[in-house]
Amino acid sequence: MNAQTLQRFCMELFLVVLIVGGKSPPANISNQNTSSQNTKITVVKTNYQGWPDSWVLSNGQVEVVIVPAVGRIMQFRFKDGENTFWENPKFYGQAPNPKPEEWGNFGGDKTWPAPQSDWNKIIGRVWPPPLGFDSMPVLAQVKGNEVTLISSIDPFYGIRTYRRIKLDPKKAVMTISTTYEKVKGQPKDVAVWVITQLRDPVSVYAALPQPSIFPEGYNRQSKELPANLKVENGILSLTRDPKKSHKIGCDADTLLWLGKTVAVRVDSARVQGVNYPDQESSAEIFTSADPDAFVELEFLSPLKTLKIGQRISLTTTYTLIRRKSAIAEQEARQILGR
Repeated sequence: MNAQTLQRFCMELFLVVLIVGGKSPPANISNQNTSSQNTKITVVKTNYQGWPDSWVLSNGQVEVVIVPAVGRIMQFRFKDGENTFWENPKFYGQAPNPKPEEWGNFGGDKTWPAPQSDWNKIIGRVWPPPLGFDSMPVLAQVKGNEVTLISSIDPFYGIRTYRRIKLDPKKAVMTISTTYEKVKGQPKDVAVWVITQLRDPVSVYAALPQPSIFPEGYNRQSKELPANLKVENGILSLTRDPKKSHKIGCDADTLLWLGKTVAVRVDSARVQGVNYPDQESSAEIFTSADPDAFVELEFLSPLKTLKIGQRISLTTTYTLIRRKSAIAEQEARQILGR
């Protein structure tokens, strides 16, 4: 990145910080506490874990916590219920660092460009993630009962991201529509990648298509396979290994996180007849080793060569479910219809 590009990017970042983190509310956010006349959904501004300009969406049953200061949907839970998304207390209240020595693993739900294997040739490093996707605040727009997060333009990909978050007015369901818009620069092959970090589970499941495009139902993305990995009657299951991190990819439309009292089902339809990143994976599961006890449920869009003015999108739907059975696999099969 040349000096002129860096200066322009830093100025844009400065403006976003002013909008998101300043004492005055953003000019395009009309109300501090809004609700739709036709639904019971409320949108309330709050201080969450030290981030003052956060937002809470609620339909009376569930609530979603959005933190523009770190560009994440930080929490999804039953109202007054336990958290399902993993949060990192180490970073509470902190701002992202555009030149980090250590990656700021805040937790929650975020988006990065895929495939990750292209980062080195595009941004000049393997890790941490691209600046515009991870290391800066975003702008929050509130319109009716929806919140949209809008990023600055990443200086390497030339892409701006939009994440529209909404709740079903009557169900425990959140929908996030993630869009990448190519604003400047040369065409880039890219896919939308949505990563949701959840707390240490009882088990994680994937509802595999019958048949799967993968002979074993999955593809290996780490040297060793996850703990207790099993594929049986159309369902893949695994647990988190506290000693080592693991990752697999698959072609599932549905992933399931099973906690002790609640479950989170995440759905995103796979498109047929197109190419996907990461050995044709449209869904991925990552399990982290201690001390960060979390797992990631991830979905990817098809690959597309984005030219200026073009967009690519991915929709993910999250459903909160109260557990009824003490037997994990029985509960999972009931939720997944298998």
